[in-house]
Amino acid sequence: MLIDFQALVLEQQDGQTSASIQRLTQDQLQAGDLLVHVDYSSLNYKDAMAVTGTGKIVRQFPMVPGIDLAGTVLESTSPEYQVGDRVILTGWSVGERFWGGYSQQQRVNAQWLTPMPKGMDSLTAMTLGTAGLTAMLCVMALQDAGVTSGDLLVSGASGGVGSVAIQLLAQAGYRVTALTQRPEASGDYLRKLGAADVVGGPQWNEPPAPLAKQQWHGAVDVLGGNALARMLSETHYGGAVAACGLASDVALHTTVMPFILRGVRLLGVDSVMCPAQRRTQAWEQLAQHTANSSQAELQRVIDLSEVPTLAAEMMAGKAHGRVVVDVNR
Repeated sequence: MLIDFQALVLEQQDGQTSASIQRLTQDQLQAGDLLVHVDYSSLNYKDAMAVTGTGKIVRQFPMVPGIDLAGTVLESTSPEYQVGDRVILTGWSVGERFWGGYSQQQRVNAQWLTPMPKGMDSLTAMTLGTAGLTAMLCVMALQDAGVTSGDLLVSGASGGVGSVAIQLLAQAGYRVTALTQRPEASGDYLRKLGAADVVGGPQWNEPPAPLAKQQWHGAVDVLGGNALARMLSETHYGGAVAACGLASDVALHTTVMPFILRGVRLLGVDSVMCPAQRRTQAWEQLAQHTANSSQAELQRVIDLSEVPTLAAEMMAGKAHGRVVVDVNR
């Protein structure tokens, strides 16, 4: 007997994208090695773009958005996972090319999954989600590059990656400065996460000098463009900048001077292309982090019906932290 369940489905007509909650059955799901009962997903910037019809995130319609999910295996034809295993999925074009996490059940391929770390639950996993994984990969990249202490700058601080990165870095003993477009609105929130200072202003969108006063031993950047160029110009000799996302600009507005005269390293971080072993290692470290800190200040839990409203807020820059989607309420 087929069991029906709810999902948020995107459809497009005459170039206009619409979102509605629909009842689906298992035979309507796409092919995959495993059937997963989804507990939670989250609302990332890519999800917000998809739901609002911005850009070309969605490659086919209809589409169930949600670029990550956490839940329990219901059926499996893969030797890697058994019924009852708890799993996490981030990346792999779900919510873009393949149906994603805004559904109470979903079929996925085994290679897309990561085992849920011991001691972590689905709500915590999606409070972190793709953003948390990316933030941890940035921290790991900086530490691998020898940036193990000092003053660090985090851009896009009120967003998902930035918020988690601040928590992780502050807990690890770094002195963190948060860069945000709205320092007056987000300052209290960012300081609660562990930021020592909060900065912002139009100067971060202006072309910087090739080299400026050395201020940062390292940085996490999600913006790109002039913000990234300024970080590079202000990074100490031998420091590094871990860059991901490129939400503002993909162009590199700098010269070779930070790299040659100061030996600054630009570290690219992509949670989608990340090898499975590195991904698992990052989730294990995230589990250790969450065992020692509260995630309540990061999360806002919503249901499927609230996704379109929150997606519009996120696109308008009015949301901060991590928006978790409870697909079962």
